[in-house]
Amino acid sequence: MSIDLRAIAALVEGYLPRALDRAGESPPRLRETMDYSLLANGKRLRPILVLLACEAASGTPEMALPAAAAVEMVHTYSLIHDDLPAMDDDDLRRGRPTCHKQFGEALAILAGDALLTLAFQIMAESYPPAIAAAACAELARGSGAAGMVGGQVEDLEWENHPSGAVADLERIHARKTGALFRTCLRLGAVVAGADPAVMEALDAYGREFGQAFQITDDLLDVEGSAADAGKRVGKDAARGKLTYPGLLGVEESRRRANDHCRAAAAALARLGPAGEKLTALLDMIVNRVK
Repeated sequence: MSIDLRAIAALVEGYLPRALDRAGESPPRLRETMDYSLLANGKRLRPILVLLACEAASGTPEMALPAAAAVEMVHTYSLIHDDLPAMDDDDLRRGRPTCHKQFGEALAILAGDALLTLAFQIMAESYPPAIAAAACAELARGSGAAGMVGGQVEDLEWENHPSGAVADLERIHARKTGALFRTCLRLGAVVAGADPAVMEALDAYGREFGQAFQITDDLLDVEGSAADAGKRVGKDAARGKLTYPGLLGVEESRRRANDHCRAAAAALARLGPAGEKLTALLDMIVNRVK
């Protein structure tokens, strides 16, 4: 089955400016900084996952747009902060200067803070109370200390570590990258009112998807180009980061990515045709150039 990611991403692109308007009368320079980062040309993969998961759980993409925008705001805030000199010290993101290079470190930090808090406001104001509460809890778990933020801490701690193992790497990325991907799938299910079996299938898919994505991301840092990726490549090795190619080599890393894709597809088998779009997305992930 083919999948038109551009059409799905266009739904997200059309909604994001309206979502930003929910911030209210913020200082113009802050709004400019938020717009610069959130509306930059990105893959929109995380919000796409929210929409596809909602559809797989018998909902509609449109009903999942607030949750999708919230996830993209959290993802963008994390990129702004990860790029700061105190962390990854990057100067290129989505094909243009990083937020702190364009606006300064202080405003970049505050723009990230504003996007993070706006994400929860949007979900709280967009859904009935029970769904809003469940969705906010899912996003908090996936992005917080036991999820994405915790993974970033571990990633920093393991820089230049002499004795990392695959188990360490899997644990780091299950938090840093995988937790938010799982949140995307679970948010789609929450919005659609999915039953526990569908939630479990989507969560299992998200877990495997996250590992496949991260391995591919590590491979792109070794084999890709900055022009394609829209960010610096080769930086992981330069910083002594723990990566799959560094530990396992390119071929074994690629094999593992394919294994995770097969496991992700198997998790969706119980959904039947409803899971076909998410299955089709897997090939695009392992074959991507950015």
